[in-house]
Amino acid sequence: MPGLMTFEALKSAVDDGRVDTVLACIVDMQGRLMGKRFHARHFVDSAWEETHCCNYLLATDLEMATPDGYASTSWRTGYGDYVMKPDLGTIRPMPWLDGTVMLLCDVLDHHGHAAVSHSPRAILKHQIARCEAMGLAPVMATELEFFLFQKSYAEIANGGYRDLTPISAYNEDYNILQTSREEHVLRPLRNHLYAAGIPVENSKGEAEAGQEELNIKYAGALDTADHHTIAKHATKEIADQQGHAASFLPKWHPERVGSSAHVHQSLWRDGDNAFCDPQGDHGMSDLMRHYMAGLIRYAPDMTVFMAPYINSYKRFTKGTFAPTKTVWSVDNRTAGFRLCGAQTKGVRVECRIPGSDMNPYLAQAAMLAAGLAGIEEKLDLQAPTTGDVYEDEQANEIPRNLPSALETLRGSAMLRSAMGDEVIDHYCRAAEWEIEDFDKAITDYEIARGFERA
Repeated sequence: MPGLMTFEALKSAVDDGRVDTVLACIVDMQGRLMGKRFHARHFVDSAWEETHCCNYLLATDLEMATPDGYASTSWRTGYGDYVMKPDLGTIRPMPWLDGTVMLLCDVLDHHGHAAVSHSPRAILKHQIARCEAMGLAPVMATELEFFLFQKSYAEIANGGYRDLTPISAYNEDYNILQTSREEHVLRPLRNHLYAAGIPVENSKGEAEAGQEELNIKYAGALDTADHHTIAKHATKEIADQQGHAASFLPKWHPERVGSSAHVHQSLWRDGDNAFCDPQGDHGMSDLMRHYMAGLIRYAPDMTVFMAPYINSYKRFTKGTFAPTKTVWSVDNRTAGFRLCGAQTKGVRVECRIPGSDMNPYLAQAAMLAAGLAGIEEKLDLQAPTTGDVYEDEQANEIPRNLPSALETLRGSAMLRSAMGDEVIDHYCRAAEWEIEDFDKAITDYEIARGFERA
């Protein structure tokens, strides 16, 4: 398939004038691409070795504010530099931008050139290395759900985010008629991503007016996170080019369903799915059972990495296909964890907890840490839940809000052991700041409810 370029191919494309711009990008705490646009000649001549960025890029919020309380950097320490080390194995065209290619960079300490431990890519790489030390390779896939709106980002922002009209008027789940009307956005998205080396499988309408889903083929865990991040970025850019806004906010309207980012996962050994055992219950190996037991046991610990904002928790509502309980079931979309491909070589577990706002590197790393803990501790997998899991009063619940999830993360001995105190403290501070910032807000709800009657 088209897509990834070697460094030599990039140099040739620059020499003959096909490429004039190189985007060198890191992934920030929020899962966004941040970086620089290089003149392509300068990049292939020298900048390919390394470039630099301010170290505040891994200590900001969505608004690029610089909250205090981070050990890694601050006004007191002067906000120095990080090294952006280009990963030359990630060079790919961005066909929706003329003459442009991009690549991802790893984030290194400016002085000793060691990996910055709280960098999202480094966090995931560390958990992958733990798998590899056990002779296992993590394979994952993510689903990207989002809403398309009639107006552009600029028009919506100028209107105070009040006139939010989806691109369609009714639930378009699997609806071919309605999604044909949206092909001016989705067709270039599929084709441009495929040309960029992202193995897109399909797009479809989702279970609400204006809601879309993009599915990308499974891959190694790091590639999956890279694919997800680039696809999310492309979705916003291509929608914007067509005069529309695409939003990955998990819950934008109280009466409409939210958007998720389900994560499918398995561990492979020597090219085969190590989760598969034709003789096991539902075709599951003992390894898979321990891994799933770890996911379930430690789901509360890792919820901040799957639901990082105040709004994330508004999505967890019964009857909306978003889970509320940390149990598993066989092909049942009301549970937090769904067994897919039972009795087949493709048997895997789907985690349905993450919202569309997740950082895929952090969420996948946390899932691997939890699953590996289940393997190491040889945890027993409980029996599957059947029926409507929303009504199961015995099932443990997903943390109901960010403060609750934060305190569970802060006290997680498992994640502190798997990721290190520095990483956990860093992302605890990120969650604290989200809570502090929201607590200062006066919402429309408060004013309308109490302005006259209080």
